[in-house]
Amino acid sequence: MTVGNMENAVLFDAGKKGRGLKANRELSAGEVVFAEPSFSAVVFDSLASQVCHSCFRHQAKLHRCAQCKFAHYCNRTCQTACWEEHKQECAAIRKIIRAPNENVRLAARVLWRIHKDTGIVSDSQLIPVDHLEDHVSDLPEEDLKHLKTDVHSFLEYWSCGRKQLSGDCISKMFGIIKCNAFTLSDQRGLQAVGVGLFPNLCLVNHDCWPNCTVILNHGNQSALSSALHSQSRIELRTLQKIPEGEELTVSYVDFLNLSADRKKKLREQFLFDCACEHCSHHIKDELMMAVAESGEKKPPADKVKEVTAFSKECLEKIEKSRIKGDYHEVVKLCQECLGKQENILADTHLYKLRVLSVASEVLSYLKHFAEAADLTRRMVEGYMKLYHPNNAQLGMALMRAGVTHWHAGLIEVGHGFICKAYGILMITHGPNHSITRDLESIRIQTEMELKMFKKNEHEYHTMRDAALKNQPMAISSAAAETTKGSFHKH
Repeated sequence: MTVGNMENAVLFDAGKKGRGLKANRELSAGEVVFAEPSFSAVVFDSLASQVCHSCFRHQAKLHRCAQCKFAHYCNRTCQTACWEEHKQECAAIRKIIRAPNENVRLAARVLWRIHKDTGIVSDSQLIPVDHLEDHVSDLPEEDLKHLKTDVHSFLEYWSCGRKQLSGDCISKMFGIIKCNAFTLSDQRGLQAVGVGLFPNLCLVNHDCWPNCTVILNHGNQSALSSALHSQSRIELRTLQKIPEGEELTVSYVDFLNLSADRKKKLREQFLFDCACEHCSHHIKDELMMAVAESGEKKPPADKVKEVTAFSKECLEKIEKSRIKGDYHEVVKLCQECLGKQENILADTHLYKLRVLSVASEVLSYLKHFAEAADLTRRMVEGYMKLYHPNNAQLGMALMRAGVTHWHAGLIEVGHGFICKAYGILMITHGPNHSITRDLESIRIQTEMELKMFKKNEHEYHTMRDAALKNQPMAISSAAAETTKGSFHKH
């Protein structure tokens, strides 16, 4: 599909939801509805020196802009490709000595581009950027205080000699960013690294159980000439068969939250009340709060309340220890929490799933693969009961479970998880995404090893043990820590 081609989607009046996009023809699962480069995008402040400001890849060694000393790039190709967007930002940062926050930087980039190219930059763009919803008049008092602070910072940052902007114009742009900007993930889908505006994507409405997903394709950054440098872009991909005329939807938030919590987050961040089927009928809420059952016997209500409160407090301690890098303390806290939850909370309970996820990730990092494998298995079994069968987060979790089982020597189970993950990611990411290509290599490798295992189990384990002594992480590190593969609105 050509980037920017909008033949598969058409703009329509979505009633209370405002504008929306619907399918212009019947679409099959895994199709790219459209691909779109960002109108403007920036790297998060906290990752400014770790992520390329052009292609948003997480890299160990980046080259710093010699002038502003803030922007970082993979190489000269990335820097040259990004210069048109960076040059005014570069001058503004040099003027005020330090870079402002990502919202201010993104607002400035958007307004610089509007002044240069107007709000429409291609024939396929359906509406101008400055015509997107801003909801400034709906902002609560606390958000208005933050907005005033950002406006003040923006005015300090805006280059001298440029067209002066009114406070209302700047406020409107911050409102547009708040309600429409999407987070960008790194090349492995492990971490949110930046935020950008995609005018056509902004028209796709939210549903907690959507029929589409969004991924970032980082483009080809290996070209020696910036003229051959393919742009990073988002791709709107279908999760299932979509009839002609059906509305296209994506989820702005992770589904693994109670409907009331998802509604609260959507109201606070995007200023609308979700009325999707899953929220309206509280679908899967019971599973997310389910208690363990032994036959017809359920644990006492007061015990459930006690363990639920303990789990919530423990998760806060776990997160603090993880941030500090005290992984042995994380494992200790997780084991204590899982012990308390045993026979009280079901494996689909949100608090148990969160502990299972952290514990399995940290145990894998510490190379306690046998323990980690059991926890990842329980985690993905819970996920499969809750997530959409083609959810990207489910696919990434299955990939991590497969790799963990491989490291634990459980080749048959590991290969099974990897095949399931591959089937999902072929739909959510497509065959050409770097994550899918990595996973295909893993799938082929584990398939070969599985054949060897079935032929001669003893010989397989002997060869495997010898290989692991030399290469303890032989299977793609790109998949080893995968926990955060989703792509949501900012």
